[in-house]
Amino acid sequence: MNGTYYQNPTFPTEEGNMPPMNNYTSNIVNVDDANNLPMEQSYIENILRLNRGSHAKTYISFPDSVNWKDKIFDGIIEQAGRDHLVMSLDDGRWILVPMIYLDYVEFDEKIIYRPSELKK
Repeated sequence: MNGTYYQNPTFPTEEGNMPPMNNYTSNIVNVDDANNLPMEQSYIENILRLNRGSHAKTYISFPDSVNWKDKIFDGIIEQAGRDHLVMSLDDGRWILVPMIYLDYVEFDEKIIYRPSELKK
């Protein structure tokens, strides 16, 4: 019994048109405005976005690398997306790290977790 959790696959009709899909509404979050984050979306990228401009240490693991197994990057959180983190490092370099390699982040100050905690 399929129930409502798993949906059967849909295939194009003979005319080549796709049958109507489920009527899901998406929660699109404006990347440039942390105040628009819904409370229930406490994903890592949203928390990092709320803490833009904060000094942090990121612990990164590259499991398939011989030379760069584990790295620590020390700097300022500049941007965060669903799959990446951009930081300006203390030595002047900038890095783009795929989130898949991020182990954890250490902050020097209180972590802003909700938009309501932003300094005004």
